Amino acid sequence: MARTIGSHGPTTMEAIRKAGLRLIFEHGYAAMSLRQLAAEVGIQSGSLYNHISTKQELLFVLVRDHINELLRQLDRALQGKQGPADKLRAFVAFHVSYHMTRKREVFIANSELRSLEPKNYQEIVALRGAYERRLAEILTEGVTEGEFEVVDIQVATFAILSLLTGLTAWYRPGGRLTKEAIVAAHEKLVLSGVSPSATSERARTTRAPSPDVTARGRPES
Repeated sequence: MARTIGSHGPTTMEAIRKAGLRLIFEHGYAAMSLRQLAAEVGIQSGSLYNHISTKQELLFVLVRDHINELLRQLDRALQGKQGPADKLRAFVAFHVSYHMTRKREVFIANSELRSLEPKNYQEIVALRGAYERRLAEILTEGVTEGEFEVVDIQVATFAILSLLTGLTAWYRPGGRLTKEAIVAAHEKLVLSGVSPSATSERARTTRAPSPDVTARGRPES
C-alpha cells in the first residue's frame, strides 16, 4: 500500500491519482470502486472524500490534467521553430516521444471519454480541440506557403493524429528500434505524406483550410 491509514495532504492525493490511473487502466472506470481505490492507497474509504468528491471527479481530473500537460509541453516544443516543415517535424517528435511514456493516460482519455458526464465531456472535448488546432494551423501554414500539399486540413489532422497516437498500441520499451529511430520513422511518414510530389503535374488543391476541427470521431491527443 502506498500510504498509511489516515494520511492526508498533497502526497496522498498524488497516491490517489496514481492508483486511480492504474486501476482504471486495468479494470475500467465502471468496474473500479472507491473502496478498491482506498484500499490500494492505504486509507479508509471515507478519507478519500478529503481529496476527491466522486469517482467522476477523479476521472475528469486525470483526463484534464493529461491534456493540459500535453498542450503545455507541445507549446514548449514548438517554441522558436520557424517554418511549417520545422514545426510539423517538432510536433511529430514531441507527440511520439510523449506518448511513448503515457500509455495509461492515453488509453483512459480515449476509452473512458464516454464515461464523462456532459459538462466534463464538453470541457475535455474543448481541450482536445485546442491540441488538434495546433496541428491544423501548422498544416494550414504549410499549404499557404506552398510547402505542403493537403486536400483537406481536417482529414489530414485526424489522419496524422491517428498515425502518431497508434504507437501506444504496439510500442514496447527495449524493442528492436531505438526511440530516436521510431521518432525519425514517424517524421518521415508524416512529412512525406504532406510534401508536394515533384513529378505531379496537377494543380494542388486545398479545401478551405480552416483549423477549426470538429469534436466528434477524432483520435485522442
